Amino acid sequence: MAGATGAAAALGLPPLTDASAASAQRPGERPRATPTALWYDAPATDWESQSLPIGNGALGACVFGDPARERLQFNEKTLWTGGPGVAGYTFGNWTAPRPGAIEEVQRRIDDELRTDPEWVADQLGQARTGYGAHQTFGDVWIQMTPEPAEPGDYRRYLDIGQALAGVTYASGGVAYAREYFASAPDGVIVARLTADRPGAVGLTVSVTTETNRSASVTAGGGRITLAGALNENGLRFEAQIQVLAEGGSRSDNADGSVTVADADAVTLVLAAGTDYAARYPDYRTGADPHGPVTERLDAAAAKGYAALREAHVADYRALFDRMRLTVGEEDPGVPTDALLGAYRDGTATPAQRRALEVLYVQYGRYLLISSSRPGSLPANLQGVWNNSTTPPWSADYHVNINLQMNYWLAETTNLSELTGPLFDYVASLVPPGEVTAREMFGSRGWVVHNETTPFGFTGVHDWPTAFWFPEAGAWVAQHLYEHYLFTLDEDFLRERAYPVMKALAQFWIDELVADPRDELLVVSPSFSPEQGEFSAGTSMSQQIVWDLLTSTAEAAEALGVGDDGGFVAELTDTLARLDPGLRIGSWGQLQEWKEDWDDPENDHRHVSHLFALHPGRQITPQDQPDYAEAARVSLTARGDGGTGWSKAWKINFWARLGDGDHAHTMLSQQLRDSTLANLWDTHPPFQIDGNFGATAGAAEMLVQSHRGVIDLLPALPAFWASGSVRGLRARGDVDVDIDWEGGTPTRAALRPGRSGALTVRGGLFGGLFEVRDEASGRTVEVARDGEQITLAAREGRGYVATAQVRLALSAPEAAADGTPFACEVAVTAVGRTVPAGELTLELPEGWSATGAGLRTTSIRDGQTRSIGFEVTPRARAGGRPEARIAAVLRGDGWRTSAIALVRVGPAQP
Repeated sequence: MAGATGAAAALGLPPLTDASAASAQRPGERPRATPTALWYDAPATDWESQSLPIGNGALGACVFGDPARERLQFNEKTLWTGGPGVAGYTFGNWTAPRPGAIEEVQRRIDDELRTDPEWVADQLGQARTGYGAHQTFGDVWIQMTPEPAEPGDYRRYLDIGQALAGVTYASGGVAYAREYFASAPDGVIVARLTADRPGAVGLTVSVTTETNRSASVTAGGGRITLAGALNENGLRFEAQIQVLAEGGSRSDNADGSVTVADADAVTLVLAAGTDYAARYPDYRTGADPHGPVTERLDAAAAKGYAALREAHVADYRALFDRMRLTVGEEDPGVPTDALLGAYRDGTATPAQRRALEVLYVQYGRYLLISSSRPGSLPANLQGVWNNSTTPPWSADYHVNINLQMNYWLAETTNLSELTGPLFDYVASLVPPGEVTAREMFGSRGWVVHNETTPFGFTGVHDWPTAFWFPEAGAWVAQHLYEHYLFTLDEDFLRERAYPVMKALAQFWIDELVADPRDELLVVSPSFSPEQGEFSAGTSMSQQIVWDLLTSTAEAAEALGVGDDGGFVAELTDTLARLDPGLRIGSWGQLQEWKEDWDDPENDHRHVSHLFALHPGRQITPQDQPDYAEAARVSLTARGDGGTGWSKAWKINFWARLGDGDHAHTMLSQQLRDSTLANLWDTHPPFQIDGNFGATAGAAEMLVQSHRGVIDLLPALPAFWASGSVRGLRARGDVDVDIDWEGGTPTRAALRPGRSGALTVRGGLFGGLFEVRDEASGRTVEVARDGEQITLAAREGRGYVATAQVRLALSAPEAAADGTPFACEVAVTAVGRTVPAGELTLELPEGWSATGAGLRTTSIRDGQTRSIGFEVTPRARAGGRPEARIAAVLRGDGWRTSAIALVRVGPAQP
């Protein structure tokens, strides 16, 4: 049986690096389970919960891994029913004018304050025609000949560090291996099947598709061609699969399949496309997809497997490797579904739990890289993966949070380029959205409602609680301004973001009305998704419009456009009279509506009125503590339940409130209750926004920058007390690396892409520290204010802050109620003498410790002093079993700390 070196040589691959060794194809050798690999010891039998996804933005496929008959279910993102090819398609606009309809709803709201969603839908909604749905393209079947006899030593894996999926197994004394990837550089899906014995690979490749379309399947020259058109809208499609055999024989079959016998290896290369184009109003290229698909496949097949793989891995890793996270995880050495099961039932060790959490966080980045690449549509409700002609919610673009959540992680986790498809899609919505704004509202600018499609559906439907959301465009546009804030790309702001934002602002300047209750400008009718009744001035509506108008004003100032033909004066006046959507209610909650109608027993999955906290920036605990506390009251009342995407949003909420432990609780809840065996998020059913939102939430725990200051570890959970992260991004065009111990940064590197004042906050700066230029090693002068510093940064330079006093708190991971345990605090001097100070333990209520406060003497550079304590824990009735304890060392004008997490169980008998 071939070893690793022999297998790699047989594949024509370069020697493996440590990073790639975990999952590269080695017949007969199992991929190692690492924090960057999902792996399983059985084939997938269920698409939704078990298949493994690969993708290049436009194309996606799901790997099943059956040794006898492989199934690759594949997608192309533009294969959609609906749109202009369907008779009666109106882009969701009213089929006949409804003069005064919106005004009638507004009058009723003014008179009665709130009104029934069914009545509003009768006045303003209409049944959908030609809305359509994303479509599965088909299935590639690989029938092995002969079928493996009692295959053993089976492994199926997805290496998210290289975006390679694979299968290995043994049969009849032969080791077989398969490897799959979706290449963005070459625009194809590639599969390779090998064995460690020459001439041992035999198979038949075929393709099938659904019945809601015309389709022909032919084979010639080892190439399978599937071509046809959707019955409903006439959208033309084509997929081609080139079968390349090394050794043996290859034959084309009359049924459109291709058979290979006695080969050493077989490579499949798949390309697919449609005649869709993101151009209003026809959404067609006007050309048959045969030409572009053929050209792309010919070019890829000519390169050969090794070159395709090398280009794919290099392209993917250039994105994925930018961010690395470690939090004390440990290789669990078990299949991913078993690890998830152990996480759920509490048998996984803390280090193993952290391994799953890190894998899950990075998996979100993998999924976005795989489903959102320049030149493709943005990631939809299922990314790019769909096995149905009638997928849940059409696998469309819901813009009352879901599409936006898909992209929350892009800027913060260093994947800025992946926002390109979103921005292109927003631009494509403007022309139809202008028609909707004009015909339905009589307003300038453009609008889109609750959900939309690649065919410019910007109007309405008639589902009462989910049809009316004209604020959607303003929310989506937030991403354009955020892209500017993260990159400071003024050309992007001028050419792409500002025109879209200005047009949306003009729509709202025209549409806002004076509220007779206080004469402030409000959205009416407005509705808080997806509950309650219609009213005026719903908190979320006001907060979104405030965010848009404020950002547009800032953009105008940054671009120096002056009054912009009177627009800036209009904008400024409107902002001054706008209801901000922030009120504290009778039980201390942040009100969801302008009136105090909130029910403290309401546990609805939408917590829409906290938009101002996240993803907005209207509320921060530092600048608006009263509103932040009201948001906490609301969030606590809603509880920790909800669907997968709802839990993901709550991770972000708690992180913005600075409560890392509760944010981590929500991440844990997501993994326990809303994650499938293949780590896809489930609503249920599968809905990818929860994956993306959770990864964004993890980033928010580690770095925040929305208030103009770079906050280091603003919501670090005690469960991640020690760790490091590389390659996070902060607004102001800054790369951020952090090392931490005991919950406090010990080292932070900041690399700004622009010159100017750089303000950073974190526990590191409350203690003894130094800041040096990364290249020269010279000390950098900073202005310090508590735990915040400001320095004069220069473009392209790196600045490294290092703690000169470090605390480490050692405590057991578990303890029994009332049973004392020993803990130790180690104080280390780094680069200087640490002067005398006072060391204390901060414990949960009811806990006690010997030596509540100890005076420490000075510690010389390079030395460590350890102090022991005996702590008596107390379990909390009805509370979380984990408790955070902290050691705090205070000196003259400085303070540093360390945290640990202890799980308290029942008293021992």
